[in-house]
Amino acid sequence: MFNTGKELLKLCKEKNKRISEIVMEKEMDYNKMTYDELMDKMKLVLDTMLKSAKSGLDKEIISVSKLSGGNAKKLEDYRNKGKTICGDLISSAMAKALSTSEVNASMGKIVAAPTAGASGILPSAIITVKEKFNLTEEDMIRGLFTAGGIGEIIAKNATISGAEGGCQAECGAASAMAAAAVVEMLGEDVETSLNAASFALIHIMGLVCDPVAGLVEFPCAFRNASGVINALISADLAIAGIKSLVPFDEVVEAMYKVGKAMPESLKETALGGVAATPTGEEYKRRVL
Repeated sequence: MFNTGKELLKLCKEKNKRISEIVMEKEMDYNKMTYDELMDKMKLVLDTMLKSAKSGLDKEIISVSKLSGGNAKKLEDYRNKGKTICGDLISSAMAKALSTSEVNASMGKIVAAPTAGASGILPSAIITVKEKFNLTEEDMIRGLFTAGGIGEIIAKNATISGAEGGCQAECGAASAMAAAAVVEMLGEDVETSLNAASFALIHIMGLVCDPVAGLVEFPCAFRNASGVINALISADLAIAGIKSLVPFDEVVEAMYKVGKAMPESLKETALGGVAATPTGEEYKRRVL
C-alpha cells in the first residue's frame, strides 16, 4: 500500500485521510481484521505502554544485572520538588521514558517500539502530549498507528537495528515515530508529521550503539530519556511551520548509509564508545 513517505503522502491526499487512517486500512486488509478487532489489539498495546511508562515512577525497578535501575523514581521525585531546570513537562517525559527502559532491563513487559532498547520513547511522548492537552485514548491510539506507519517506512528502507545501524537506527527511529505520532495527535497534517520525523532522525544521525557489558541498560536508558525530548522538540519545530530542507525519504536513506559506514565496534558489539572505556570494561567483568 505504501513503502515510502512520498507514497504515504500521496495516499493521504488522494483519499483525504490521515496517516493513522491509511495505516489502519492497511492493517485490517493485511491481517484480515475488522475495525473493532484492530482497535482492541491496539488498546492492549497502549495499556502495556501505559503500565511500563508509570511502573518505575513510584518504586525502584532494578535490572537483572543490577547494573542499573531506580533512576525513573529519582527523576520523578526530583520533578515533584518543583525546582527542575528544564521544567515539569520535560522532566516528566524523561522519567516516563526511563521507567519503560527499567521495566525492560528487569525483564518486565514492554512494547518494542520499534525495539526493546528504544521502547521508552514512544510511550512517554504520547502520554506526555495526552496529559498536556487533555486528549483522549482514541487520540493516543491514532498516534500509535501513525508511529507504526513511520516505523514501517524506516524498517523497509533503512534499519531499526542497533547492530546494523547504531543507536541512530533504534532511538532515531523511535524518536521519528514519536514525533510524527504527537503531530497527528494534535490534528496537524501529513506533511507536518513527515517534517517532524525528518527532524528527529537528523538530530541524532550518527549516534553509536555502545552498551556497557553488552546489556541494553547504560547508556541506552538515558538515550531513551533524551530521545523523547528529541521527539517533542522535533514536533514543535514542524508544527511551527518549519520544513525539513531534505525530504523524509532522503533522510531515512542518509541514516542508513551513515549506519553502514559505522565500524563494527560502534554497532552493539560493546567494543567501542563508552562500553570500551576502562570503567565500561570493569563493569563488563563484574557483570559477566
